[in-house]
Amino acid sequence: MKHYVTRHQPQQPLRMSAIAGAGGLLAIGALGALSFYSSSPFIMAPFGASCVLLFSAPASPLSQPANVIGGHFVSALVGLLARQALPNEWWGVAIAIGLAISIMAALRITHPPAGAVPLAIFAENPGFEFLIMPVMIGAVLLVTIACFYHRLTRGIYPLRNS
Repeated sequence: MKHYVTRHQPQQPLRMSAIAGAGGLLAIGALGALSFYSSSPFIMAPFGASCVLLFSAPASPLSQPANVIGGHFVSALVGLLARQALPNEWWGVAIAIGLAISIMAALRITHPPAGAVPLAIFAENPGFEFLIMPVMIGAVLLVTIACFYHRLTRGIYPLRNS
């Protein structure tokens, strides 16, 4: 039973936790402000989870730019195609999520928050423009903000190939 409640994440200084939270606040705040002032949707729920990885676990392979942008793109495309082909039923969205996970894994661009994109698509039933905005533009903006933010806070993002 102990292995279910053991925290495997290493402890980090409170300063680093605060920096991670501030990064998420800045990134979602920027997308939210852009949405508000442009009257265009640049934000969606899975982006909040992307911020957890981008700012709290920037060294994770799942947080890297190809994973964030590619994962959101693949999941959105799969979700949009599945929504066209399948009824809006629990099993339709389950198929879409399963396919999105399989394709992200096969392409080595797994990004867990992107797994929620088909849920958003089945809930909202957007058109294919959703692939560009908010998905692609929002994902690119999140990665861009993360790059600048980690540089400013002396963090390392993205990972460098050695």
